[in-house]
Amino acid sequence: MPSKTNLPGRDVYIVDGCRTPFLKARGVPGPFSAADLGVAAAKTLLSRQPFMPSDIDEVISGCIIPSPDEANISRIISLRVGCGVTTPAWTVQRNCATGMQALDNAAQNIAQGRSDLILVGGTEAMSRAPILYNRQMTEWFGRWFFAKTLGQRLKLITKLRPSFFAPVISLLQGLSDPLIGLSMGQTTENLATRFNISRTQMDEFSVTSHQRLAAAYDQNEMSEVIPLYDNQGQCYLQDDGLRRDSSVERLAKLKPVFEKRFGRVTAGNSSQVTDGSAYLILASADTVAKYDLPVLARILDVQWAGVDPAQMGLGPVHAATPILQRHNLSLTDIDYWEINEAFAGQVLACLSAWQDDAYCQELLGLKGALGALDLSRLNIDGGAVAIGHPIGVSGARLVLHLVNILQRKQANLAMATICIGGGQGGAMLLERVDKV
Repeated sequence: MPSKTNLPGRDVYIVDGCRTPFLKARGVPGPFSAADLGVAAAKTLLSRQPFMPSDIDEVISGCIIPSPDEANISRIISLRVGCGVTTPAWTVQRNCATGMQALDNAAQNIAQGRSDLILVGGTEAMSRAPILYNRQMTEWFGRWFFAKTLGQRLKLITKLRPSFFAPVISLLQGLSDPLIGLSMGQTTENLATRFNISRTQMDEFSVTSHQRLAAAYDQNEMSEVIPLYDNQGQCYLQDDGLRRDSSVERLAKLKPVFEKRFGRVTAGNSSQVTDGSAYLILASADTVAKYDLPVLARILDVQWAGVDPAQMGLGPVHAATPILQRHNLSLTDIDYWEINEAFAGQVLACLSAWQDDAYCQELLGLKGALGALDLSRLNIDGGAVAIGHPIGVSGARLVLHLVNILQRKQANLAMATICIGGGQGGAMLLERVDKV
């Protein structure tokens, strides 16, 4: 077991955390803004602490798609939950790993002595991603506003074309890589071809994700999920994308989404577009002692990696492997793993890469294959295929859930990993601790 953290300076402890249920986007704006979701999680979390919200040193939040009236959404959340005007707050973005990036920033600030107590996490309302005017319409509006006379405006009206009104779906734009011209789903098709992953394997993995999440809720093992109430009095208690009736036979009926003729990636074996929020509290050892806080885990190490954008789903392999090497650990030395299920095929590709001699030698610099990851220790309570993937939140959710698994199982080590659109990967190594 690692004896020391790879973070320079002081130890960093996770003392508590919670999240909202993740709500599936259903074609219309959801009942909560990203700020509303962040406040719901953060306020519940702070309400059960022995310190005041104003004792927080800083608030760090991840968010990819804040609405136009949620600029620096972290500051909005911070003020709404009572942290006070003197508490600084800032927002970060690293595509799908944004929530993990926020945790990394918080951990670094505590390790370096800049802060002692940080509220950190992520929030996202993907269902409220804006629909935009296209470039032609935007240019037309610009000319309209600068037109000085009635004649100029009448002339502009004659230049309007039906094509100007074609909307730009910002969410779809954001889930496509502008450099390679591929959507995230298409990069998974690349991986499926590279590692010969079948449609049936993807669907079987997806069914398992739903089954495991259903079992976790039935066995009361999703304690980090808090009740969420909308303005109509409706209460949300669970992730509502869970499909208890999911089966390989049902999934087999779905058509490929990204490669229409020969593709393997469908809506059923992909993560769900969702709204949600997750927040944690990180503290230094001195602060733990000052407030007599419980400690759940220690952040031991963090790694970021870059990969070919067309193979972006392999990012977790390139981020987690250096951590294992630094601490002289094997895949089996980690008690529990979370690999974010952006796509079932993407997770299966990561598992295949670790078992591939050529891949490990040529791209990881190893002598041979790293080995097989025990599926009974991977995403044991389901993943984003069943839970959903609010992109600014998932990195924080993975860490939060692993911390709870470590406590529940009285295990020692856990690794949270995530692939990142644009060709990156992130990983965070956690150690269960009971006291400082």
